[in-house]
Amino acid sequence: MGDLTLESQAFDDGQRIPEEYGYTETNVNPPLEIRGVPDDAATLALIVDDPDAIEPAGNVWDHWIVWNVPPETGTIPEDWDAADAIEGTNDYGDRGYGGPNPPDREHTYRFRLFALEMSIDLGPDAAAADLESAIEGHVLEQARLEGTYPA
Repeated sequence: MGDLTLESQAFDDGQRIPEEYGYTETNVNPPLEIRGVPDDAATLALIVDDPDAIEPAGNVWDHWIVWNVPPETGTIPEDWDAADAIEGTNDYGDRGYGGPNPPDREHTYRFRLFALEMSIDLGPDAAAADLESAIEGHVLEQARLEGTYPA
């Protein structure tokens, strides 16, 4: 296979993320569909972040960091129990998903999926920067889905 893609039944790329997935709403992850995982992928990783948070927060805000997702995973359901993977610590200080919560205006959120040639040896206290360092040089393919969320 190949040509990795990431989609959601909840919103189209570049469109609005439904309010229910926000931090102050149900705060559960939207459903995601993964296709085209390379045959030689050992694992998948996902980073969900908000680059528009640099101005109000002083940094890209990390909402969800997940790694060692089995490569045969085709669907990440809404409110996923990541028992077969490892979830890191988001910028809310929680382990797992932390939904959109822009403080000032509409922000664009990135769902970045990585197909990796190896498993990642990080503990659950790891942040997105730790994961990004660990996967450097080991990414076979990557895909991105973006959505906006109102303030």
